[in-house]
Amino acid sequence: MKCIAVLALLAGAGVSGSAADPAGESRLRLYHTHTQEHLEIVYRQGAAYVSSALSALDTFLRDHRTGDVHHYDPKLFDLLSDLLAAAGHPNAEIDIICGYRSRWSNEFLRTRTFGVARNSLHMQAEAIDIRVPAVKTSRLREVALSLRRGGVGYYPASDFIHVDLGRVRRW
Repeated sequence: MKCIAVLALLAGAGVSGSAADPAGESRLRLYHTHTQEHLEIVYRQGAAYVSSALSALDTFLRDHRTGDVHHYDPKLFDLLSDLLAAAGHPNAEIDIICGYRSRWSNEFLRTRTFGVARNSLHMQAEAIDIRVPAVKTSRLREVALSLRRGGVGYYPASDFIHVDLGRVRRW
């Protein structure tokens, strides 16, 4: 099993215990289901994003088919952190089903899977498919919808949700 352990702390920073603490740290715990990599990272310190952590997240969320890396909008990481907090599990590990998709990977999936958008926000690194083992997926969907921060897709047969930074919508 591969493991990426990144702790991007600024000098003198303390751990707040909260996933999204404006005065402290914002951290995520991730597991990529296709690469079997784990990542625990502090991506924001107060109001400032940690550039080395954002780079590590971009690499972690790379297209697992091609290895292509794209820069993610850090607002998506805030959305994930806020989603966990709103679900009552701020320190839970998130299973990543799909992060960034290259144009090639998106087309590959479109020809083999139902419901893959031609211009998916995955190709702009503004979408992610997740599950949180600590939270029932139907509950995670409801919490994501209540945040009203972008699109929310629900895939109960595959047990995951899609969240993105696009316009507020649901499917």
